[in-house]
Amino acid sequence: MNYMERVCPIAANEPIGPGFFDLTVQSADMARAAACGQFVNIRCGAKTLRRPISICEIGEDTLRLVYEVKGEGTAWLSQRKAGENLEILGPLGQGFKLKNAPENAVLIGGGIGTPPMLQTAKALKNPTAILGFRTRNLMILADDFAAACGAVHICTDDGSFGHHGFVTDVLKQKIAEGTCGLILACGPIPMLKNVAAIAEENGIPCQVSLEQRMGCGIGACLTCACKNKNPMYVTGNAHVCKNGPVFNAKEVIWE
Repeated sequence: MNYMERVCPIAANEPIGPGFFDLTVQSADMARAAACGQFVNIRCGAKTLRRPISICEIGEDTLRLVYEVKGEGTAWLSQRKAGENLEILGPLGQGFKLKNAPENAVLIGGGIGTPPMLQTAKALKNPTAILGFRTRNLMILADDFAAACGAVHICTDDGSFGHHGFVTDVLKQKIAEGTCGLILACGPIPMLKNVAAIAEENGIPCQVSLEQRMGCGIGACLTCACKNKNPMYVTGNAHVCKNGPVFNAKEVIWE
């Protein structure tokens, strides 16, 4: 795994919703090395463990990172201002494999699993995005996806915006219409498990980006082990930080 450690100036760090922040950091060499689906690890103050955050967009010399405040580390991060520096390790992990991707790819993002799908959308030709949120107030990046995709479908659990129901409802519709040749997804494990089952049932290639608690981010601490069918993992366990976060959905053992 090739990665670098850099002190990166903050270009912007602004709230975009209840508990959600839009962070842009400057690092030309990290931006050149990054690929859609990868992540970075950020040192947050005096916290021992860095915080893993998915790469949302890759600029010429910047990385855009959209994150949710979930604990003391990300709360500290949310208080940083433009002009301050962050210690960042990255880019990390294996991203989405997009070589020879069909034009009718469907991207699925659930909650904070939505940000890494934006750069993925920009790397494809005319994809469809299906984005799921608990409620309208927690929607993020809808306008960004509208600019990057041929079509965007929003789903909310409470029906406050778009389709009242799950992303899998809309996915099934797209498959029935014959407009889905590849599925790429990131979000909560129950959502990914259901998406993977639908993909396998219909014979559609599917890649999933797993959300997993991490320690080091480089495969040394073995905190983020997940069961996997691929025989290359002789123990039956892959590590989300090093072998993922993106996996072939058929290889993941869902529990």
